[in-house]
Amino acid sequence: MAEGLFKGRSAVVTGGARGIGLACAAKVVAGGGRVALWDRDFDRARQSAKELKEAVAVEVDVTNDASIDKALAVTERQLAAPDILIASAGITGPNTTVVQYPVDDWRQVIDINLTGVFLCNRALAPGMVKRGWGRIVNIASVAGKEGNPNASAYSASKAGVIGLTKSLGKELATSGILVNCVAPAVVRTELFSQMTEQHIQYMLSKIPMNRFGEVDEVAELVSWLASPLCTFSTASVFDLSGGRATY
Repeated sequence: MAEGLFKGRSAVVTGGARGIGLACAAKVVAGGGRVALWDRDFDRARQSAKELKEAVAVEVDVTNDASIDKALAVTERQLAAPDILIASAGITGPNTTVVQYPVDDWRQVIDINLTGVFLCNRALAPGMVKRGWGRIVNIASVAGKEGNPNASAYSASKAGVIGLTKSLGKELATSGILVNCVAPAVVRTELFSQMTEQHIQYMLSKIPMNRFGEVDEVAELVSWLASPLCTFSTASVFDLSGGRATY
């Protein structure tokens, strides 16, 4: 990370207590920025913030707009008005067919993975526009492009994140706010515990490089998109799939 790349910048990272979110937060801190780790697991977020040092933990339910408004107020009071949003909070949901997919689980995956991203984008974008500079990076998935069997809710939610990113990026294209998303193939995180071994092996078989991605690899791309170095990319999807993505 270039020294001082994020100096004077503040970021909100949803799902920032662990995994991809935490790796992205660490990149911002390494570049001289400060970070608010938004997570429903407040204890884990506090521990992660303590380890990062230039970070604060903020408890939030990304599916609830009132909770997001409160988290934003806390962030502005404890840190600063955020210049950067990295929307990483997400769950996988169960691995089963569409016709057997439990309706309550479907709603939960869509609420967290898609509606949560929408609500956070919606809440933070106006302040960035008012200040004339901002970067929003949403975490999608190659599953949102291809559709993984036995993962319909996850695939649909990530396809929705891609569509949302393209819409908002075009709406804000002349505002100084750039909105992009990354579409990783399967990345080695704690989310593995939510998947069946059969599904994990299926996803691995689709990757030409024959390995899983690592959180630091995702964070490298996200940090560039969130930085002042990114100047002419918006409403775009950046693959990180080990050769899996075909378009």
